[in-house]
Amino acid sequence: MKAKSVHSALFGLAVGDALGVPVEFQNRDILKRNPVVDMREFGTHGQPAGTWSDDSSLAFCLAESLCDSYDINDIANKFVLWREEKLWTPHGRVFDIGIATNTAIHLISKGTKPLLAGGTSEYDNGNGSLMRILPLLFYAKDFNIEKRFQLVKEVSSITHAHIRSIIACFIYLEYGIEILKDNDKWKAYKNMQETVNKFLMNNEMCSQEEIDKFHSILENKVGNYDLAKLDLLKEEEISSSGYVLHSLEASFWCILNSNSYEETVLKAVNLGDDTDTTGAIAGGLAGLIYGFENIPENWKNQLARKNDILELCDKLESYIKN
Repeated sequence: MKAKSVHSALFGLAVGDALGVPVEFQNRDILKRNPVVDMREFGTHGQPAGTWSDDSSLAFCLAESLCDSYDINDIANKFVLWREEKLWTPHGRVFDIGIATNTAIHLISKGTKPLLAGGTSEYDNGNGSLMRILPLLFYAKDFNIEKRFQLVKEVSSITHAHIRSIIACFIYLEYGIEILKDNDKWKAYKNMQETVNKFLMNNEMCSQEEIDKFHSILENKVGNYDLAKLDLLKEEEISSSGYVLHSLEASFWCILNSNSYEETVLKAVNLGDDTDTTGAIAGGLAGLIYGFENIPENWKNQLARKNDILELCDKLESYIKN
């Protein structure tokens, strides 16, 4: 495994998130005229520069729970503590939370079992589980693929239990696993496609209709048509909304069309709309690809609670080595 991989992933995620927070909901045209090139303060949520959102908060809650082993009830309880007691907030308050995530955490706080809390309808496919799933990579990486899929299903289902959200999280982590093997981003992507396609086609939970939703990422055929490779799509063909499929496509597109951590996250944020989440999802993987040392120091230094994040990374890195 790459050195300081946990630090690379979690700082990569949080920096991308923080770059996007001040311009969340701004459209692409506005950002073309005034692009994000550095950390900004205030903006959409009125937060200081370096402030991360619920994306990082919930990822940190998951990471902290995994430091003590895997316990789905403990993970869910930490999400409740974040929402109600401000655990892993950047400045002591929750200023951003998705509807589906809020609903699921409320249900858990009232006694619903975690695996029954997440929405299961087609309309429950926001990016709220994809944005926080990355720390699971370090626990799941050494299991066989069936176990990895089951773990992803459980952790996603705390807030997002539809199979589409689960598949998106699974694809994302399978790519991360290939990066951890020291493959370059292209080899990792090809390996991920082969592994995921083979697994999904033989998994009874995954209908062909659902698999086809991911054609631009997995290069599946629909009918008699070969679809364009994701990296060859034009920017105007990429959506950066809060829909889980759009978020995954946009993040991979930014990764495949960039050559550094900085370029990846700025490209992601400047797509507009759900800027913090696209930045976080792309940033976590870009951190793994380019390494902790290649995330700009000034951005890492501006992060809220930087020392707490470092301590969390050290703790999780130590746990997975043992």
